[in-house]
Amino acid sequence: MQINREQLFRASCLSLLVTSLSFGIRAGILNKLGVDFQLDKAQLGSITATAFWGFPLAVVFGGFIVDVIGMKRLLVLAFLFHLAGILLTIFAQGFWTLYISTLLVGLANGTVEAACNPLVTSLYTDNKTTKLNHFHLWFPGGIVIGTLIVLLFNKIGLGWQVQVGVMLIPTLIYGYLFSRLDFPVTERVASGVSTGDMYKAILNPLFIFMFICMFGTAITELFTGQWIDVLLKNVTDNALLILTLDTGVMVIGRGFAKPVLKKISPQALLLISAILGAIGIYLLGTLTGNAVFFAAIIFGMGVCFFWPTMLGFVNTNMPETGALGLNLMGGAGMFAVSIYTMFMGSYYDRVVAEAHGNGAFAGQQILHTTLIIPCVLVVAFIGLNIYMKGRAKKSAAAVQV
Repeated sequence: MQINREQLFRASCLSLLVTSLSFGIRAGILNKLGVDFQLDKAQLGSITATAFWGFPLAVVFGGFIVDVIGMKRLLVLAFLFHLAGILLTIFAQGFWTLYISTLLVGLANGTVEAACNPLVTSLYTDNKTTKLNHFHLWFPGGIVIGTLIVLLFNKIGLGWQVQVGVMLIPTLIYGYLFSRLDFPVTERVASGVSTGDMYKAILNPLFIFMFICMFGTAITELFTGQWIDVLLKNVTDNALLILTLDTGVMVIGRGFAKPVLKKISPQALLLISAILGAIGIYLLGTLTGNAVFFAAIIFGMGVCFFWPTMLGFVNTNMPETGALGLNLMGGAGMFAVSIYTMFMGSYYDRVVAEAHGNGAFAGQQILHTTLIIPCVLVVAFIGLNIYMKGRAKKSAAAVQV
């Protein structure tokens, strides 16, 4: 069996592109869906949240079975979920068809991550965090492409059904590519770490700490990005362009992960990210007009490295956690976003009602509430940096002895 590392990596990136296109296009058409199907913000929040809780359901389940059935079979399943979800969205008739189709896409997205994160770490065992950043640049990359598709197709008068249909092209391509390639076993299996040892490793206090922090990093990045058009549509006429700018910054940042990680440690990068993320959210909720674009750049710089660096940190420092550890982290992040999205959808409607229809005020309140999360992360990651420095000193002392 011959493993073509580069082709597998490219196919993985393409499957993640479909995942991110679903986020970018959905963010762009969210208000349009609300108008066409007469849905309030709470209903839109429920539909959006479905993708986020469908994701952790698939990614955690995938984490438990990926070593047993193999990464290839999981990716065939992801392809089928994507295909069904996209087609059902195109032919949606109301709340429930949108809800089910979004759930299917969420399951597909989670299954892609359940297979591709361990695939990348298995292909690049000596360069995990950098390659995870390169892989995950296709998430913001797809959001940029998706939002630009929405803007372009809206301008030329093509409906949201056509915009969603665009996702069929990369879906069919990645399904074909994965069907003809051979896959390695996961790194954990290859290194001989037993299933029992893997389960013990996820009870490590450091893993539990990072698992909890993943709630905050995911909400800071994904909730704000997914709802940016809704939150800022009353502040600027270019709310969707702000999402495009923010995610464009993320693409560039993740593309330059290698030189960045040569200069600073992953834990230091997470601390800097939390600080910039907090500043970015504060500015998004405070600035108006063209100044909001500056806020989007700062925010993009902040959340740029969060997701892949969290995964890379765990898999590098606790490799025994294997595919399960990677997928529990991803599941934790998306589950947190799903709960937060549902809560904030209802909160937005309540604030708008109390403010007599003032959507700009409601969006500002949501952002100010969300600001608490990266502020807590700053404190948490200061603690992580102190702990890792102490651990490094102990290791150095043990080597000398």
